[in-house]
Amino acid sequence: MAVSYKDLGLVNTTDMFKKAITGGYAVPAYNFNNMEQLQAIISACVECKSPVILQISKGARQYANQTLLRYMAPGAVAMAREMGSNIPIALNLDHGDSFELAKSCVDYGFSTVMIDGSSLPYEENVALTKKVVEYAHERDVTVEGELGVLAGIEEHVSSEVTHYTKPEDVQDFVTKTGVDHLAISIGTSHGVYKFKLKPGESVPPLRFDILEECEKRLPGFPIVLHGASSVLQKYVDIINRYGGKMKNTSGVPEDQIKKAVKSNVCKVNIDSDGRLVMTAIIRKCFVEHPEEFDPRKYLGPAREELKKMYIAKCELLGSNGKA
Repeated sequence: MAVSYKDLGLVNTTDMFKKAITGGYAVPAYNFNNMEQLQAIISACVECKSPVILQISKGARQYANQTLLRYMAPGAVAMAREMGSNIPIALNLDHGDSFELAKSCVDYGFSTVMIDGSSLPYEENVALTKKVVEYAHERDVTVEGELGVLAGIEEHVSSEVTHYTKPEDVQDFVTKTGVDHLAISIGTSHGVYKFKLKPGESVPPLRFDILEECEKRLPGFPIVLHGASSVLQKYVDIINRYGGKMKNTSGVPEDQIKKAVKSNVCKVNIDSDGRLVMTAIIRKCFVEHPEEFDPRKYLGPAREELKKMYIAKCELLGSNGKA
């Protein structure tokens, strides 16, 4: 039986993005896989008064169980209310790869869905995206499409190289599909090994020329950045200090993210940084307290560190105080 996101206390992204474009900030889109990550996201966004998009990938939905997620979403809304806050909360499918998956998420109460046909030939991407839009819009669910392919690996999404978005395609794509917002490729990358750098090399700058050209062709239209984790070296160092083997990791410099959100970029996806924080603190707890076996004793500290990181990200994106 289908359920409406409105009955779960969620919102879609329409008003969120209108306010973000007008205000010159971006709404954080945080991926989560378990209860502790969700608690940290809600606690952080309530504390800094930020709107938030909760993101679930195909793999995370399978991991957490689609029925359980239906109840976790209103639980997150209720948690925020009990903390005395009415922050806008959206629930998004991240990188949906089929109409059937997108439809299922809409029917299970997601308030926004992303359909990623970027690896398909252009016309097939248009057709798939349009089909999802037609189904979602009948239920007042917003839809994100994607043009261009990000390099890197994250769950079932992988590519050896970046295929930058062609600005000449964006207006045609949006017109034909009816998407509400568009993810573009300007040099961000999935995962924690975003760039293959030689010793002494710096992370290549984002292609702001592509972003600016897309904005000219789609004035006032919401743009999304995927693969925007900064791969915080503080946590990489902790992981490696306590037995991990994560070498040559690199992410998108925060100053470039800060610059991007002054444009029409009004949604920034952050997943890998959350994974790094959890792994770092859990590894540290295991080494420093090898006698410990109560999951609350290591998941709890990880949750608290996650909350701090999410607050810092909201400040970076300028979404704090915007709820």
